[in-house]
Amino acid sequence: MLKITNLETTYNDIILALKGISLEVLPLRIVAVLGANGAGKTTTINTISGIRKTLNLTIEDGTIEFEGQIINDKEPYEIVSIGILQVPEGRRIFAELTVEENIIIGSYSLINRGMFSKKKELVFTYFPILKARRSQLAGYLSGGEQQMLAMARALVADPKVVMMDEPSLGLAPLTVKEIFQIIARINSQEQVSILLVEQNANVALSIAHYGYVMENGRVVMEGKSETLRENKDIREFYLGLTEVGTKKSFRDVKHYRRRKRWLS
Repeated sequence: MLKITNLETTYNDIILALKGISLEVLPLRIVAVLGANGAGKTTTINTISGIRKTLNLTIEDGTIEFEGQIINDKEPYEIVSIGILQVPEGRRIFAELTVEENIIIGSYSLINRGMFSKKKELVFTYFPILKARRSQLAGYLSGGEQQMLAMARALVADPKVVMMDEPSLGLAPLTVKEIFQIIARINSQEQVSILLVEQNANVALSIAHYGYVMENGRVVMEGKSETLRENKDIREFYLGLTEVGTKKSFRDVKHYRRRKRWLS
């Protein structure tokens, strides 16, 4: 459905941000992109969504393909119109508008306006708290409720692929668990593919079908979620798990990092 091949991007024509990454989002799948701050995760989805001009972000090489069509040069509104929606980091809801007005704004790309009422009721089914607070100013919602609103705003547009940037950011563990359960339900029940950018590898891999690990603008590892969760290096450096009674020396850590550079 969504395929990125050898993608290279620069900021301000100087800083090389993505260094030839390739990844795929297959239909009806959740794909996780993992990595620390500065790995290139957000740059990846910003490149796909077409908001490059406002960021001085340029595609130097490679292709972004959606349903067999190259979309490198499409504008953001064109990307939305073909079914790719982004839920940005930090929610970015319209704080001075009500919950319902935020949802209405999300529906602007619907060609068949008769679908809006149906889609609105659908998102209220997934997020009943939003229905209860539909007349409340969005800025007064809790962090978790604002994340739900950002997701609802994307879902009401009838997307084929939703790209979510750090949905767990700044949320309490119980709220994170609830949010990710809803993401999994949306994927399975609404047949929406998900590209999930996350630093919280544990929760991302708990619902994803496939995962990519990025470091310094490169994909250094990929595989099925079950395989990544059992990988010794992933368990230690991304999930914070170590074998009982074992210790890592600084030499071992350097060897691990060097090996990943070779993989890239």
